[in-house]
Amino acid sequence: MLHNSGVAGHEPGAHGGAVGDTSAQPLLIERSGSVTTLVLNRPAQLNAIDRELSLALIEAVRKVAGDDGCRCLVLTGAGRAFCSGQALGSVDDPLPSDIEGFIHERYTPLVLGLQSLPIPVVAGVNGLAAGAGLSLALAADIRIAATSAWFSCAFAQIGLVPDSGATYFLSRYLGMGPALHYALTGERITAERALELGLVTKTLAPEDFHLGIDEFAHDLARGATTALGMTKLALYSGASAGLEDQLALEAKFQQAASETKDFHEGLAAFREKRPPHFTGN
Repeated sequence: MLHNSGVAGHEPGAHGGAVGDTSAQPLLIERSGSVTTLVLNRPAQLNAIDRELSLALIEAVRKVAGDDGCRCLVLTGAGRAFCSGQALGSVDDPLPSDIEGFIHERYTPLVLGLQSLPIPVVAGVNGLAAGAGLSLALAADIRIAATSAWFSCAFAQIGLVPDSGATYFLSRYLGMGPALHYALTGERITAERALELGLVTKTLAPEDFHLGIDEFAHDLARGATTALGMTKLALYSGASAGLEDQLALEAKFQQAASETKDFHEGLAAFREKRPPHFTGN
């Protein structure tokens, strides 16, 4: 749910030149071909999540779920941070006494929405990802970080418990030992260390970051989208399902994939020894 209040006074940066107007919306939605990018746009607050931003994220993910033309979703941040977590100390949006209900309203639908999207979701971690910002990055399918980025499960530092999926994802991605270490200490995880741990799968120099994320997302968007979506859901299921149930799910998904146009195009391309041209259908 948290990290810090968002430290005011930092110079706002830009995502690919898209940000610069201080009156801009807290979430920018950019579309390039079949790739949709959601840019958390509160750079002066290190993209801390307030009510307006959380509701905008939930709504944007809902719309992506109903957009047949979107074949890859990217999450990233404007300026120097990916997301510093829940905005704390806001007079206009204070934390309620019902924290449980607060989490279910603001974060549960966002995390579940990202996980259930039938397309690849990429977190482009351009800077700090802490508290709920870490949880948001973990809810993506793939994380790519700038070499200057860092992560922190910072909840323990103010006497709270990791939430918004952090305890679920950390133990699965890192193993129980490292997950306990970073959750209990809040210790900073550099991009280099995150790569070693498998928390991210690729790092990019800051000057190459936005172009590299864009190219990676478009490569994914050119894939066999239906099959990629089922692959994603099958892998998440396989983390907890029994072998017999997982074999049945694989067979079901394989049947569905074999009936797509992309499968027939992929088979033809294989036989003709040429690159496939997938359409996502």
